[in-house]
Amino acid sequence: MPTMIVLHCPTVVLATAPGTSTQPNRPHRLTLFGSRPLAPKSEPSAATTEPTMITLNINGQKHDVDVAQDMPLLWVLRDVVGLTGTKFGCGIAQCGACTVHLNGQPVRSCVTPVAAVGEQSVTTIEAVNATAAGKKIQQAWLDLDVVQCGYCQSGQVMSASALLSTTPDPSDADIDAAMAGNICRCGTYVRIRAAIKQAAKGA
Repeated sequence: MPTMIVLHCPTVVLATAPGTSTQPNRPHRLTLFGSRPLAPKSEPSAATTEPTMITLNINGQKHDVDVAQDMPLLWVLRDVVGLTGTKFGCGIAQCGACTVHLNGQPVRSCVTPVAAVGEQSVTTIEAVNATAAGKKIQQAWLDLDVVQCGYCQSGQVMSASALLSTTPDPSDADIDAAMAGNICRCGTYVRIRAAIKQAAKGA
């Protein structure tokens, strides 16, 4: 009887038809939603999976965490440090819900190994209003009632704040480029754009 082979990835399940060759010696590559292909991950070495004491600079405070070096920064923030404002969305850096700042630059914390952070400054949604850009963005979000369900909005605010800090008067093209990696299933994109423009005006 032919065997059904099921290949799993974080968001989809692919099944090969009975009798169809799966070319087992060739790595499978998946492309989701027009994104870059995803290559299979290699097995982590013991050196990266053993707990190690790491010091992180998060929101201006030092945190010593005893975690595996390959643990994603997202889970260190949420499960170890207790900062739950940063959300898990996809686990493959495609939705933007997990966005935080490293030295002011937006990164996807779900795919950033904690060991890669080093001495860089981590800013999360809990402290972004301490920056001038973050404060303006959050106030504009409130003024224009951007949020609907709210799940993606911490990531949206982090990306928008990073944009405003480097581009004080962003064009529509600037906004498109900066926010392209942030998905909102509620479709609040029009309000997000309006809020960024309002924040840029300092209103």
